[in-house]
Amino acid sequence: MFVPKLYRSEDMDVMREIIKENSFALLISSIDKIRATHSMMMLNESDPENPYIETHISRANPQAKTLKNGDEVLCDFLGAHTYISSSWYDHINVSTWNYEAVQIHGKVELMNQDELYSHLDTLTSKYENFQQCPMMVKDMGREFVEKEMKGAFGIKVIPTEIFIKQKLSQNRKENDFNNIISHLEQLDEDARKIAEKMKLIKK
Repeated sequence: MFVPKLYRSEDMDVMREIIKENSFALLISSIDKIRATHSMMMLNESDPENPYIETHISRANPQAKTLKNGDEVLCDFLGAHTYISSSWYDHINVSTWNYEAVQIHGKVELMNQDELYSHLDTLTSKYENFQQCPMMVKDMGREFVEKEMKGAFGIKVIPTEIFIKQKLSQNRKENDFNNIISHLEQLDEDARKIAEKMKLIKK
């Protein structure tokens, strides 16, 4: 990901928020050919000094058949994003797109059975907690879960590089910047999210 200095962030809290709110991300590899799989991802910070990404894909997926310990992959998270019309400027210019994104380059570590079970338990809890009648992994029975696990390929991605991008009209003068916010606040949820992010970087 190309990240000009103006849009680069080193804020790990921004990274955490983007990953948490946009967990269905792309796992990209290029072992035999370029492959990409959308999968549920989580940031594991059990060791705060050495966070890593957890995910799993189907064992039947050709990507799973090529990945092994030490392989390089890319986890790509797209956060809130929205169109920016040039009609919102006080001068003639081009339209663009504002967005937040995180890309994590890392090395693969294959999960063992206990790690995969723990991963599925944590992941399920994250989304089932909000259901009217939550169905947790513990409610399914260990034997059933382990049978289903045979079709899952669990991996950890140990980061080697982390890129955090916040393209939020930082290159615009104050009048245009404020005008963009005003227009975004009248649009959809993603647009309003970007407007709020712009207000934060303005402070």
